Amino acid sequence: MLSWVRPFDGNSPVLYYMVELSENNSPWKVHLSNVDPKMTDVTVSGLTPARTYQFRVCAVNQVGKGQYSTETSRLMLPEEPPSAPPKNIVASGRTNQSIMVQWQPPPESEHNGVLHGYILRYRLAGLPGEYQYKNITSAEINYCLVKDLIIWTQYEIQVASYNGAGLGAFSRAVTEYTLQGVPTAPPQNVQSEAVDSTTIQFQWTPPPQQFINGINQGYKLLAWPVDAPETVTVVTIAPDFHGVHSGCITNLKKFTAYYTSVLCFTTPGDGPQSTPQLLHTLEDKPGAVGHLSFTEILDTSLKVSWQEPVEKNGIITGYQVSWEVYGRNESRLARTLVNTTLEYKITGLSSLTTYTIEVAAMTGKGTGLVTSSTISSGVPPELPGAPSNLVISNISPRSATLQFRPGYDGKTSTSKWIVEGQVGVLGDEEEWVSLYEVENEPDAQMLEIPSLTPYTYYRFRMRQVNVVGQSPFSQPSRVIQTLQAPPDVAPGSVTVRTASETSLWIRWVPLPDTQYNGNPESVGYRIKFWRIDLQSSVLMKVISDRLEREYTIEDLEEWTEYELQIQAFNAIGAGPWSQVVRGRTRESVPSAPPENVSAEAVSSTQILLTWAAVPEPEQNGLILGYKILYRAKDLDSELKSQIVRGNHTQSHLLAGLQKYVLYEIQVLAFTRIGDGVPSSPPVVERTKDDAPGPPVRLVFPEVRLTSVRIVWQPPEEPNGIILGYQIAYRLANSSPNKFTTVEVGSTVRQFTATDLNPESAYIFRTSAKTRQGWGEPLEATVITTEKRERPAPPRQLITPQTEVSSQSLKLQWVPGSDGSSPVRYFTVQVRELPNGEWQTYSSSISHEATSCIIERLNPFTSYKLRVKATNDIGDSDFSTETEAVTTLQDVPGEPPSSVSVTPHTTSSVLVQWQPPKVESLNGLLLGYRIYYRELDYDPGSGTESKTVKNPSALRAELTHLKKYKRYEVLMTAYNIIGESPTSTPVEVFVGEAAPAMAPQNIQVNALSASQLEIAWDPPPADSQNGNIQGYKIYYWEMDCQNDTEKVKVLFLPETTVRLKNLTSHTKYLVCVSAFNAAGDGPRSSPKQGRTLQAAPGAPSFLAFSEITCTTLNVSWGEPAAANGILQGYRVVYEPLAPVHAGVSKVVTVDIKGNWQRWLKVRDLVKGVTYLFRVQARTITYGPELQANITAGPAKGSPGSPQEIQVTKSASGLTVQWTEGDSGDKPTTGYIIEARPSDEGLWDAFVKDIPPSATSYTVSLDKLKQGVSYEFRVVAVNDFGYGAQSPPSAAISAQTETPFYEEWWFLLVMALSSLILILLVAFALVLHGQNKKYKNCSTGKSISNVEETVTLDNGGFTALELNSRHLNVKSTFSKKNGTRSPPRPSPGGLHYSDEDICNKYNGAVLSESVGLNEKPMEVSESEATDSDYEDELPKHSFVNHYMSDPTYYNSWKRQQKGVKHPASYRYEECAASETEPYFQTVITTQSSGGVYTPTGQPAPGSRTPVTGFSSFV
Repeated sequence: MLSWVRPFDGNSPVLYYMVELSENNSPWKVHLSNVDPKMTDVTVSGLTPARTYQFRVCAVNQVGKGQYSTETSRLMLPEEPPSAPPKNIVASGRTNQSIMVQWQPPPESEHNGVLHGYILRYRLAGLPGEYQYKNITSAEINYCLVKDLIIWTQYEIQVASYNGAGLGAFSRAVTEYTLQGVPTAPPQNVQSEAVDSTTIQFQWTPPPQQFINGINQGYKLLAWPVDAPETVTVVTIAPDFHGVHSGCITNLKKFTAYYTSVLCFTTPGDGPQSTPQLLHTLEDKPGAVGHLSFTEILDTSLKVSWQEPVEKNGIITGYQVSWEVYGRNESRLARTLVNTTLEYKITGLSSLTTYTIEVAAMTGKGTGLVTSSTISSGVPPELPGAPSNLVISNISPRSATLQFRPGYDGKTSTSKWIVEGQVGVLGDEEEWVSLYEVENEPDAQMLEIPSLTPYTYYRFRMRQVNVVGQSPFSQPSRVIQTLQAPPDVAPGSVTVRTASETSLWIRWVPLPDTQYNGNPESVGYRIKFWRIDLQSSVLMKVISDRLEREYTIEDLEEWTEYELQIQAFNAIGAGPWSQVVRGRTRESVPSAPPENVSAEAVSSTQILLTWAAVPEPEQNGLILGYKILYRAKDLDSELKSQIVRGNHTQSHLLAGLQKYVLYEIQVLAFTRIGDGVPSSPPVVERTKDDAPGPPVRLVFPEVRLTSVRIVWQPPEEPNGIILGYQIAYRLANSSPNKFTTVEVGSTVRQFTATDLNPESAYIFRTSAKTRQGWGEPLEATVITTEKRERPAPPRQLITPQTEVSSQSLKLQWVPGSDGSSPVRYFTVQVRELPNGEWQTYSSSISHEATSCIIERLNPFTSYKLRVKATNDIGDSDFSTETEAVTTLQDVPGEPPSSVSVTPHTTSSVLVQWQPPKVESLNGLLLGYRIYYRELDYDPGSGTESKTVKNPSALRAELTHLKKYKRYEVLMTAYNIIGESPTSTPVEVFVGEAAPAMAPQNIQVNALSASQLEIAWDPPPADSQNGNIQGYKIYYWEMDCQNDTEKVKVLFLPETTVRLKNLTSHTKYLVCVSAFNAAGDGPRSSPKQGRTLQAAPGAPSFLAFSEITCTTLNVSWGEPAAANGILQGYRVVYEPLAPVHAGVSKVVTVDIKGNWQRWLKVRDLVKGVTYLFRVQARTITYGPELQANITAGPAKGSPGSPQEIQVTKSASGLTVQWTEGDSGDKPTTGYIIEARPSDEGLWDAFVKDIPPSATSYTVSLDKLKQGVSYEFRVVAVNDFGYGAQSPPSAAISAQTETPFYEEWWFLLVMALSSLILILLVAFALVLHGQNKKYKNCSTGKSISNVEETVTLDNGGFTALELNSRHLNVKSTFSKKNGTRSPPRPSPGGLHYSDEDICNKYNGAVLSESVGLNEKPMEVSESEATDSDYEDELPKHSFVNHYMSDPTYYNSWKRQQKGVKHPASYRYEECAASETEPYFQTVITTQSSGGVYTPTGQPAPGSRTPVTGFSSFV
């Protein structure tokens, strides 16, 4: 009831009254607009309980509206129960025993007080039973999980809100079912019966409806063998809602005991099985007998044996044996045997006749499959031969046709064909696996091989089987590759997790490479996804990396549920889609601002804001409230904010604003994740105007004895548009109300008062005016005198510690002398320590003040302060600085940053962060607090926390979390004052974590030159953090990891793998890491392994130099790929056409070691083109590098020198010549070749003779005594060696013979030696008559024999004849269709043991050389009648003499009884040389045996002439 006193009517009758009210400080609004003028009270209705109201009344007459009455005091109405129920009730079944209920509060106008909570009641739908109640004691919670309900039952649910006055109305009832459950009772009246040998028939009736607990999806018929209960056969039958159900299971095993049962199932799963019933499938004909074999095979009888059938299919009653002559049915005979007989002797056969013999088992159902075989009487069967001529055709992605020629049948029929294959990587080292077997097709010549893998390399081989056994394998077929096909399977273990507000993380197990079915480079994955809540289009993402296991789908809608599928594809097509998985993006900040933001100024300090909710698609989560951002636009002030909690309040009154100031205002919504987008553009509204504040900085710059000039500045708070100023002044001792008043315009800032009294005190007041009236004046005193000066600075500055807070402090001072001019204002400056500049805090502090509150300081920061005073004359000096003062600590202003949470184990997570910025710590940081909670709808799950008391810590582990739950984690930093704001929440899924440790005990074993086998143990069980899905094997060549590192992914938890296609004889480092569904674990430490050696590559180059008519140097390069340790080289050369009478000589030279890569060849024929082939050797020989070269002068080389003459002097031989044709380029030098009479081969004797020389002298000391020499000269130019000159006449190098070389002295010495030998021989006979002596002509090897030959007169250097590091093989082959002639042999020469073994051309052998002689293999083209098996004599120099007919024919002494020797190869057995030497090879046209001299200089021998190879 509102009453009032009738007012003055203004001399016009009152027409009516108007009643206005203000609700909760909101702007005034008319509530009753036409109250009867006769009334002085009225009942005000339509008010809202629990709100405050003020009222005012005004009267209206014909003139207009009168003044409002004084407002009533504020009245609070009492609360009443809410007048409306909660709205938008939604119920949804969450489990089979719970329902989630959600709602929104009643409209705010219907709350009638402060809501305290909600009451939810529920009962079975359609039944009159009593309600069950739930009390939700918080008005902020608008959901409830109703538990412990009945499975698959409909409930009706209502919700009411309550406040302090009581319970409001219940909402309209909503109904909802709990989710389906599994049936709790089996089908009834189950009967099962065997219909035949493979089928069982079932009949049953459904379970009672109340026990199905959902929608009946059908039935499952189950059958499992008694002896193998794990192999269950399941047949699904759709439900039939009319009476008895029936169904059957087919394709069961014959004559087998089965248990049978039936169950009912719903969508969530299977119900219980009915009681198992035991029965047998019926009997049937048996399968084939096994292992048919024949023994005791005679002309007229044989014994046949067999084994029981594997598939008896009943009770075996006996066996039937039948036989007939092959192809003659009329001769068929049969015998029936009892079931215990497994062999039978067939008699009465015809000898040497082929029979077909058949054996079959019998049951009560008849005779089973027949096993047959053919055999000849009197001829025992044998193992079959291997099939041959394998041809592959009709290649498809999963099959190929194999045609073949059967092998020898072993005198019986073939009972089985077996096909094996190498799969994938092919090679001699790869294992063969069984691919296909075919029985009872003895005449097959073609097989269709099924079940091959697409796009895979195969090589096949076969064997055939008869009653005796298996044949050898055939030769492998050619390599084929099956065609490509789309993948057969989808990626497995597909899971999806929330990655962020706009992304989902999907993970899968990639296809193993055996299931690509195509080119691996074309294999990838395709993900399709779509929103569940909208009929939106399906989106696709393509991943081209076939090894990828995860993908993050970006640019999704926030807080939205999606469904996803994934498939694999290759170049041919795509495989099947995976099962659908669901995922929801994370809650986020709103992506749009509130709509329809408006502002209205309701007073000079208040603005009323209203807005509409954020559009639902843009809310991205649950709106927790709104935040209002505002600032004074023209004052460049800081942005301020106010928070409105709750998502139903959509208006707010901004109070405490500055008057007549233009404000920019924005509104945003926020969720638990953070603030959304502020509204834009900002709403601009100005507060209403008011009376202004006082002008500031009032000073009197000019003071005279009778006048004063006053200056001021506009008010700091104009509170409107300044319309003018008023200046009032009076004598200080006059009446307080007697002012002289002057008004000036709004732009005037000074005024001069005249006609004043000298030396008198005056009081001046200045005030400003807006349209709301005059504001508060500013008063100041001035003395009309000319004796003024600047004031003294303030003193005794102090900052009481009791007045210091975290962001403010109080500064106190004592004013100094005013200098006979009153102080007008003070200025305070502040400096932040240690390095801050002085900043002016305020320059308009009242002249009357002696203290000031300094605000807007930083917490826990040191400052110094100072003050100065200002009067009409000017500023004082600054006061002395205060002592340093430190503000108090405050809570940290920022939370930790970069907070991340990752799974660590299956029940713990690792939290990592970065500390807040130093400037935001606001004190001494003591540590951090981590808050975490399980993300669930159940409001009972509380938040837990963990405190990290180490301020320098950057990580912590949260343990003992629940598996397979999502958790929300946020952090704060804290100091002694309190905690910072919380960080943005981070979600993590607990239950999955990558393995914490690497695999153990890595072993690397070399299998071949291109394969390593890696084996390891899994990580320790407690560090696996889930099931290991596979391993990653990282491997690389040592010292070049960046270029060669590769990864092999093993998508199975196996612990061995083969690395293939590696580089031979190379060191590899191998690491292994395990991975599970959560990711990769750490790598193991590198383990070293090395592949085995292989054949080397071909030499890198082949080059020829110093080519003459009979000699050349050949050199080659080391192979680019050694593939092992190079053991040596093989050089083979032969003429391209026969040289003598159709005979083509092939020479093979084996060189040991890798350091010598050149060879001197001296047995060429002028004008003949030779083919040279060179191979390197490690464990075997590699491929050849070959080149052709023609012996003889090159085109453009010089002609032969002429007029060769040799003259002998006492000290040497002089060779003279005349220059021949120089060729196409000038002659660059000469070489001299020599041929000694004891060897017969030309070789370079002197090189690098200047081109201007026409003679050269050789000292006799460098020639062999008693040997005659022929010389010839060769000219050289840039094209090469020219033609040789004609040889000179032979000339002896003999010098005068010393006495000890005379025949008589030698005779005496020989006789003396003979006597001495006889004495020694006699002594030896006495000591050991049975002692055997080795004769060097016996052909056995002599170890460590080194031979040195010295020529006659000592004029030649001693030529060394030692064992070279090479082996030489010389063979002959047919050319041009002619037969190879018989090999000439040194056996045709007759030489004595003494000649061969003890002397060489009159020189005694001083040292020995060891030669191992091995017979060489004879090529297929060599005639058999030229093969010899006897060994050569140990001294093989005779072979070289055979190259010269003069030596061959002049050999006088003959060895008796020497057989023809075979072709031989000589291998080194002396120690290897350490100094470089020039390799020389000499071969002959008439002998298969070749000796090559090498070696170091003999002790005491002289160095040979430079450039002159040893003569042999």
